[in-house]
Formats: sequence, structure tokens, C-alpha cells
Amino acid sequence: MKTLLIALTLTCAVSAQDAFRVQVTGKGQPIILIPGLSSSGETWDTTVAHYKDRFECHVLTVAGFVGVPRTAFSTPGPMLGKVRDQLADYIRAKKLEQPIIVGHSLGGFIAMDFAANYPDLAGKLVIVDMYPFTLGLSTGMTPEQAKTIAAQIRKSIAGMTPEAYEAYGKAGTATNNMAASAADKQRLIAWSVSSDRTAVADALYEMFSADLRDDLAKIAIPTLVLGTWRGNEEYGANHASVDANFHAQYAKLKGVEIHVSDNAHHFIMWDDPQWMFGYLDGFLGTK
Repeated sequence: MKTLLIALTLTCAVSAQDAFRVQVTGKGQPIILIPGLSSSGETWDTTVAHYKDRFECHVLTVAGFVGVPRTAFSTPGPMLGKVRDQLADYIRAKKLEQPIIVGHSLGGFIAMDFAANYPDLAGKLVIVDMYPFTLGLSTGMTPEQAKTIAAQIRKSIAGMTPEAYEAYGKAGTATNNMAASAADKQRLIAWSVSSDRTAVADALYEMFSADLRDDLAKIAIPTLVLGTWRGNEEYGANHASVDANFHAQYAKLKGVEIHVSDNAHHFIMWDDPQWMFGYLDGFLGTK
């Protein structure tokens, strides 16, 4: 008799204590998918469709992004640190056994930070197009200089009027190089303008001012890193230079597996899904 796997979709409401909203789909080994800056959990729709018959997919949307209230961050303290710590609470409360943590961009930063601080909670780690020291890609950049630049970026964004922030988002200056298709570029613009600018400013500051390269040594679980270069081709990036940057920044993560797409922009799951699934399937043992 064939076993029918029924995709169950449950949405957890955001409360004053929640740093993220969660949507659960599918059945099987738990996999937690974290989207990036100003991004909806819909980032992972095609990924969930690919895995929902084999994995229970817990898809996050961080509070403050795409209309999700940022009430969790009304009290002082690092925004992304709260996401990280509440993710640990969520895993324990739901009794998730060794979930696979997958993060894209800012979500990759959260995933790395989580795995370094809670080394016993996750089973595997997947980072999609994110570096442990983002501003460190600039030649000679020191962590101290990165903190100064990050503070300037936060001040600039937080100081915008709502009208100016909306105009900036609609111009697509920060997002047009992140996806290949016109429809996906428009989706990113819509997500950007519907996100809370203070949450965006705080998240960017915390990500840009951080240097997780030494913390990678604390991560002992199998890790897959998938990167891109097409979106930054106009700035001189190419496959070889990006591959070298990834290997240099992840040097302290023992046994890390790194691959760089030749076709995708920042959102690999949209631009080059079959390439991504090829490596992800192998890493997850589903081939």
C-alpha cells in the first residue's frame, strides 16, 4: 500500500515575543529555511515544493520585513541576536530533532551565527550566498572600519523619511542586481517598500559590523555553501575571484563544501534552481 504524504500548512501568528513568523509545510525530517533582508518566506516557495514530500519545512519571515510587525524588537538588544535565540527556543519547544538550517543572504548570517552559538541543536547547515565578514570583501577592510561604515549605513537609512525610503526602494538601486527576471526584480521592490526601514537599518548594521570568521571554528556540523557572482559582474567579479573569496572567508570551517553558480544572481533559488537542487539534494542525501 502506498503511503500518502499530506502537506500540512500551519501558520504561527506573530506576538510581542516573536522575532519571526513561521509557516510549516510537509512531513519528514525538519528543515528550517530563513530568507534574507526585507524578504518574505516566499523566497523558498520553489524549495518547499521540491522538498515537502520528504521534509517538514519550517519557513521563517523575520519580524519587520514584508509587513510582519516588528514588535519583538521594541526593547533594546541586537535584532538578529533575538532571531537567533528565539530560533533555538522554537526548536526546543517544537522538539525538532537535528533540523537542517538553510539561510539565504541575511538569513545565512543568522544561520551561521546560530550554528556557532548553538552547536548541538542543528544537524546540517546550508548557506546561500553569504559571507561571514560581508564588508571584508573590500581590500584591507578591518572589523573596526566595518563597524564605522555599518553605523553610517544605519544612520542614513533610519534617517530617511517614509517617502524617501519608499522612493529608494521603488528605484530598485539595491535590488535590481539580485535577480535575473523582471518579475523577480519587481517582487524584490515590493518586499523592500513593505519592510520597516528601522528593522532594515538595524539588520544591516548588525550584519555589516559583524565578523564571524573566527566563530566558524565552533561549527562542527556538515556545511554547504552556495555562492554567486553574476549580480556583481559589473563591479569586476568573476567565478574565480568569488570562489577564492568564499574559500578564504570560510577557511576556519572544517570540511565546508563550497560551490559557485555561473548563471544565478543573488537569489539562486529563482535564477538557477536546478543547479541549487543538484548540490542540495546531494548534501541532504535525497538523490
